[in-house]
Amino acid sequence: MRRGAVLLLVAGLLALSGCGVPDEDEPRPLEPSLVIGSPPPVAGNSAGTAVELLYLVRDEQLVAVQRRVGSTDVGALLDELVIGPTDKERNDRLSSALTGTDLIAGARLVNGTAEVSFRPQVGGRTDDILAIAQIVCTLDALTDVDTVRFLQDGQLLQVPRADGSLTELPLTAADYRTLVTDR
Repeated sequence: MRRGAVLLLVAGLLALSGCGVPDEDEPRPLEPSLVIGSPPPVAGNSAGTAVELLYLVRDEQLVAVQRRVGSTDVGALLDELVIGPTDKERNDRLSSALTGTDLIAGARLVNGTAEVSFRPQVGGRTDDILAIAQIVCTLDALTDVDTVRFLQDGQLLQVPRADGSLTELPLTAADYRTLVTDR
């Protein structure tokens, strides 16, 4: 009986020695695929390096959304508004008044003022309050932007405030606070 137990033990040890990780000449560190307690990967546009606020539209009001972006340049953030919401944002019923438009010709930052140039619109409109509000609130959320103004063909352009009145003066998010919601 004792001999059978020894044979069984030896056979088991031989079988176990054939399993597992093969020997290596040098030890190497193992990189864990998930650190316990770490947050899950961010869904959506995860290619970016910075997180910024974009103002998107839900039920005719603006909602601030944090999004990972590749650049905090004023032009790059406007591109994000034109591209529109991510799938997750769309599932949250968010949209952009600028999605798919070619209204914006360019943008630059001059002494704390973001200057947004619009293309001339043949029969088009530059009076969409939500589109203007999205641009102003998104750019005003940047730390290096104090005000936003709009140009067309190098000339100051009158755009609507939240109350519908037109102005060519520099704007801030405060001009659109009645359109912003936290829901």
